[in-house]
Amino acid sequence: MFAAIVFAVSVFLLFDAWIKEHRAPGSTQPATSTPVPAVTRTEPPARVELAPANSSRTEAVAPITVRTDLFVAQIDPRGGVLRRLELLEHKDALEHTQNFVLFEEGQGHIYVAQSGLIGEGLPNHTTLYRSDAAGYEELKAGQQAISVRLVPAERNAAAPGVVAQTITFRRGSYLIDVEYDIANRGSTPLKADAYFQLTRDGAAPAGTSRMAPTYVGGAIYTESSKFKKVSFSDMDKGKVDYPRQATDGWVAIVQHYFLGAWLPKGGTPREYFARALGNGLYSVGVIVPVGDIAPGASARVDVPLYAGPQEQKKLAALAAGLDLTVDYGWLTVIAVPLFWVLGWIHGWARNWGLSIIILTVIIKLLFYPLSAASYRSMAKMRLVAPKLQKLKETYGDDRQRMHQAMVELYRTEKINPLGGCLPIVVQIPVFIALYWVLLASVELRHAPFALWIRDLASPDPYYVLPVLMGISMIVQSWMNPTPPDPVQAKVMKIMPVAFSVFFFFFPSGLVLYWLVNNILSIAQQWQITRALEHARPANVSR
Repeated sequence: MFAAIVFAVSVFLLFDAWIKEHRAPGSTQPATSTPVPAVTRTEPPARVELAPANSSRTEAVAPITVRTDLFVAQIDPRGGVLRRLELLEHKDALEHTQNFVLFEEGQGHIYVAQSGLIGEGLPNHTTLYRSDAAGYEELKAGQQAISVRLVPAERNAAAPGVVAQTITFRRGSYLIDVEYDIANRGSTPLKADAYFQLTRDGAAPAGTSRMAPTYVGGAIYTESSKFKKVSFSDMDKGKVDYPRQATDGWVAIVQHYFLGAWLPKGGTPREYFARALGNGLYSVGVIVPVGDIAPGASARVDVPLYAGPQEQKKLAALAAGLDLTVDYGWLTVIAVPLFWVLGWIHGWARNWGLSIIILTVIIKLLFYPLSAASYRSMAKMRLVAPKLQKLKETYGDDRQRMHQAMVELYRTEKINPLGGCLPIVVQIPVFIALYWVLLASVELRHAPFALWIRDLASPDPYYVLPVLMGISMIVQSWMNPTPPDPVQAKVMKIMPVAFSVFFFFFPSGLVLYWLVNNILSIAQQWQITRALEHARPANVSR
């Protein structure tokens, strides 16, 4: 039963990983151009389509570089697009000496944040801007914010709107404020809307494990529909299901450990969109109406952009449901409290590996009464093994009579043959939930434990923990009763080796949890078996 349960769980995880790996998200070859919204509408229809256009950028413009305590950002003066965003407190998945880059255009990869205006003569994210700022701006000591103000390089004299775009970075924050100031210098009301979008190719982030692929795609949240994934494959098929109109919520593109999300202010109407742009590009975003601007009047619209790690506490404080981008799968109800307890332990242990060990001990103590009853049943099965063997010799191939005799023996000895499976069955949901906690929580990314374990979210580079776990499983199999069926007996001998191979690809933090759990189980089972063996002559007849 133990072998069957572990095998079933392993097959489930591997099959789920295989499905995600082979589900084609569409071509991931990036295009040389980015989508341009239709900016010619004169009145707001029920739905706004942002149609891509092939707009070549013939004029090379040097980017504006901004450095803060958390970012090194590059702003393209053409459109004010955030084309590169380097996170200074997070390292690259493959090159641990280099910083992680979230937004990037180049090297066969596109992930950018774009924004613009929709209305007569208003600039969009392909408009060339100019800035009074120097080519390199740095947040200085004591300075709390730094802003880059952009105005169109060439103003159309016939256009009624005068626009300025301001991008603001703040100390200690992954929020980037993007703001538009629009002044109507015409003689008639100016109709305007603002759009904010994220554009990305469909490729998985570098360093993603083929054995444990994670979600990469769009996400939209509203209070009415809650958290909805909008996958790239669904965008390719045109089978997207999400709320178009709302007065709350946010839109994001999520990848392993990180996300970019536009967070419009609550209470304002907005329209969400998500679509495949062709050439392997996908876009999700939000349109926020500015309204009619009277002649001589001005209006302002701003939407913050979150671009950073999926730190759950910080995300939950920024916007309702934003912490749901940390995907714990179908066992979220177990995974969330597990992570909370793990984080609480880490608050004073200051080591995620040690925190996992302490969490394992806590789980083992909670399940102790259940485990004790189970191991007691297994110990009794071990003690009556000679009698079971004698029944097998007595009845030979008469399976019906042998089964009846075994049932009678179990009744006499007060043994539940399935009692030994209960703690394994109960622990399987905890095991899977902890698997997703270790896989999806950015707090454990590159978190060291000790010696050679430098990243608890990655497999053990030398396979020491999986081998030790395999040895612990072999010891457990020696302590368990030998199955009367010789085929089952052989399978039980092979399983520890087979499952050790599976664990080669699991996060080392998860293998650490299972190893410590096995050691504690061995100690508990040995103590219970020893006590029953000493007590048997006094109360159990042979």
